[in-house]
Amino acid sequence: MKKWLAAILMITVLIIAGCSNDSGGVSTDNSTIQKVLKEKKLVIGMSPGYFPFDMKDPNGNFVGYDVDTANALGEALGVKVEYKQFTFDGLIPALQTGEVDMIFAGMTIRGDRALAVSFANPYFQTGQAVMVPGSDTKSKTWQDLDVKGNKIAVGIGTTGALLAKDVFKNAQILDFEEFPSAAAAMAQGEADAVVYDEPAIAVWKLRNEDAVTQLEGLISTENLGIAIKKNDFETIQWVNSFLSSYLGSPTELASHAKWFESSDWLDEVVDE
Repeated sequence: MKKWLAAILMITVLIIAGCSNDSGGVSTDNSTIQKVLKEKKLVIGMSPGYFPFDMKDPNGNFVGYDVDTANALGEALGVKVEYKQFTFDGLIPALQTGEVDMIFAGMTIRGDRALAVSFANPYFQTGQAVMVPGSDTKSKTWQDLDVKGNKIAVGIGTTGALLAKDVFKNAQILDFEEFPSAAAAMAQGEADAVVYDEPAIAVWKLRNEDAVTQLEGLISTENLGIAIKKNDFETIQWVNSFLSSYLGSPTELASHAKWFESSDWLDEVVDE
């Protein structure tokens, strides 16, 4: 990241901290940003398996668009970034108990989640898509799959899971720990389709070519956000300032091009 961007963001931290100590300002007693600066470490919760946002390479290192974004955020703060892995439905409890400082996991901003955590401004827009086996030449839309006897695989706790359980009235919904497990179940004939975020399904299609088909259109559109401890306004304000400078910057554009406009990295990651 450019030195000037890091300097601007550090100045923002100092300004916020100064204002917070004034009478009537925001309390920093429970500020994540102050804790991170004091400990010189930012702990990120992730759930690898969400391509191309959160993945691991063969050496066990976290890689992906979210990792690039988190690393840039850590660099702006001048702190070390540490990653901890959880199942997706274990991420919010980990944030609430202080086991992690923030969640970077392609998490959709939703009202129910906002009752438990706070979100910074959206950093990516996506939507829920449907994937079927390549041998399925009859299904054209998700409605074609909503018949008794069909099984729809989803990742437990994800937006796709909640949406599928809402819109599919006749098909059976099967919960799996993560997207790769749901996709593998479909490949083995245990499910007729998978509902998940469009970028991950698009990448799975690249990796498996004619073995799978992505149906046209999206069931929904949604914004992804970085989850922060509930009502931690100082940290939310700083992360929003970071995002306004980072998104669209040369660093972010290079990351986006690598993970979303190329498939060269596909052989450098492993399924979780």
